[in-house]
Amino acid sequence: MTAPAHDPTHFRTVLGQFCTGVVVVTSVDDAGSPIGMAVGSFTSVSLDPPLVAFFVAHTSTTFPKIAASERFCANILSHDQLDLCRAFSKSGGDKFAGIGWHPTESGAPVLDGAHGWIDCAIDSVQRLGDHDLVVGRVEQLDTDGADESPLVFYRAGFHALQR
Repeated sequence: MTAPAHDPTHFRTVLGQFCTGVVVVTSVDDAGSPIGMAVGSFTSVSLDPPLVAFFVAHTSTTFPKIAASERFCANILSHDQLDLCRAFSKSGGDKFAGIGWHPTESGAPVLDGAHGWIDCAIDSVQRLGDHDLVVGRVEQLDTDGADESPLVFYRAGFHALQR
């Protein structure tokens, strides 16, 4: 017998079969300090106009600060940035301690070593279940040109792609 969709354990197990990329969403707070959080639900939405999106839990303490800034930068993580990902996955503390970065023209942090970055203005936020869907209007983006493997999340763990 198949488990019902409302069984959270079964839901996570089945959805864990889908591989996702990992990004760190960054911004600056109202004092100009860098802020950020790890996200495993980042996606491209539209080419015209260029839009991207991610989901964030209502329990996030970082997202309200990002929302107040009205912008974010999605940093695409490399496979060797697992420790950085874990640092940005935790709540509280100075997530930028010892982390190299430089600002985009808008001021949002681009993390050193990221595969690429997408700087956005928040276009919309929609409440859906226990998460918010955040859509960003892409204003700038670039890649570091490196040929490294990205950091991916699959079956409740982090992995690198093999070529």
